[in-house]
Amino acid sequence: MAEERKEDIREEETEHLKEEEKMPEDTETPEPQEAQEAKEAQEKEPKEEEAPPGEEKKSFFKKKEKKKDKKDEQIEDLTDRLKRQMAEFENFRKRTDKEKSQMYDMGAKGIIEKILPVIDNFERGLSAVPENQKEDPFVDGMNKIYKQMMTVLEEAGVKPIEAKGQEFNPDFHNAVMHIEDEALGENMIAEELQKGYMYHDSVVRHSMVKVAN
Repeated sequence: MAEERKEDIREEETEHLKEEEKMPEDTETPEPQEAQEAKEAQEKEPKEEEAPPGEEKKSFFKKKEKKKDKKDEQIEDLTDRLKRQMAEFENFRKRTDKEKSQMYDMGAKGIIEKILPVIDNFERGLSAVPENQKEDPFVDGMNKIYKQMMTVLEEAGVKPIEAKGQEFNPDFHNAVMHIEDEALGENMIAEELQKGYMYHDSVVRHSMVKVAN
């Protein structure tokens, strides 16, 4: 019986040793509850993100972009100034062209006013020629010169003002006489005493007329 008892004890010790061998060597003792809570709180805190390797390059490019924006602003400012100067120059060009045209018209009108008395003398001389002498070579030559002068004036923009049979208009006619004529309507021009002329749209000389009352 004693031997059987010893064998049982040996078997129990052997089993106990086997169980100890089965247990993991690195088994850690459980941590206290407070330490575990502190560890969890620490894990929940946001970690500082490390700058990625290309962060410095991005900041460098951002600086370049800012410089580019400044250049764009300068380009826009210079473009706006250029447009304004071009508009001012265009207005100046139009104004000077208008002034030149006005000066040219004033000079042309001055010359035309001096030529008109010569035209009047041609008309008076040709109208005084008798019918039997109108075929005379001299008279024919003077008539051709008169027609040539009128053609040149017409090409330059000079044209006579219509008067006889028209209604009196103070913008174009100058009434120097009034007559009573029942055949004509009131304020109608009965006779033209001196031709008037226009240069383009402006009057060079008013027609001198006789108006019926």
